[in-house]
Amino acid sequence: MANNKTDLKKLLKPLLQLLVTALALYLVFKKTDIAKLTNIIRGANPWYLLLSLFFFNLSKLFNAIRLNRFFKAIGIELSPMYNLKLYYLGMFYNLFLPGGIGGDGYKIYVLQKNHGLKMINVFHAVLWDRICGIFALVFLSIILLLHSSFALKFPHLIPYTWVLLGMIYPTSLLLNKLFYKQFIGVFTITAIESMLVQITQVISVCFILKAISQNANMIDYLAIFLISSIATIIPITIGGAGAREITFFYLLGTIQLETSTGIALSLIFFALSALSSLIGILTRIDHEKKLPNNSTTP
Repeated sequence: MANNKTDLKKLLKPLLQLLVTALALYLVFKKTDIAKLTNIIRGANPWYLLLSLFFFNLSKLFNAIRLNRFFKAIGIELSPMYNLKLYYLGMFYNLFLPGGIGGDGYKIYVLQKNHGLKMINVFHAVLWDRICGIFALVFLSIILLLHSSFALKFPHLIPYTWVLLGMIYPTSLLLNKLFYKQFIGVFTITAIESMLVQITQVISVCFILKAISQNANMIDYLAIFLISSIATIIPITIGGAGAREITFFYLLGTIQLETSTGIALSLIFFALSALSSLIGILTRIDHEKKLPNNSTTP
């Protein structure tokens, strides 16, 4: 009976994610000119899309390097290549196996199992890596928003926005000192790497906009992209699909911009993410085996 309840819970989460994803996409597509959306995607310049794919994966490389610094801080020495393979396999699990162990859960399981560390230590490394990414994401989002059409539409919010911007990294440092002292030694370098992650993703999106010939209001589209990335952090949809599109739809509508371009951008970005995630399954990391000799614990 207990096993049946456990199986039901495991099944319920991906079904709920699928439902929310389908509902969000339905709401967006119902109010979108599908023919126009299709033409925008079909007409995308493949060379710009290749550049977008390159910078997207460059952002993932910076992300993997940052995460490896946190692993090293808790006594896990991974070779750069092994760490990168583990990172991509985690991406694959996050996107294609929703509701299950998940990419972060997989990394925690493998590293705890093979290094004999307390699971809580590995969990903290993975969690703080996520938190650092969120701080950088919010910081860059605010910078773009201050130079976007949103600043013109809501000028009374600008002073509060500057205050929030100034508080982000002091707050991050305070949290680091209070709750994650083991990572304080790499605070500066990982903060820089976090910004590089977000900047390279923004460049990736710039090339998608170039691919679909959207050269006007680029700051607006980039700001909304970053906001939509914040929305996808909450795991209520499959790989962020639906959450990103609905964010684009309503925020572009707020500043009276055409929504089909934003939806096309969002769908193309998801496709590039999915394509990149397939690298993970090619790594064939066997979590039942010990780590190779180039990955050791001091």
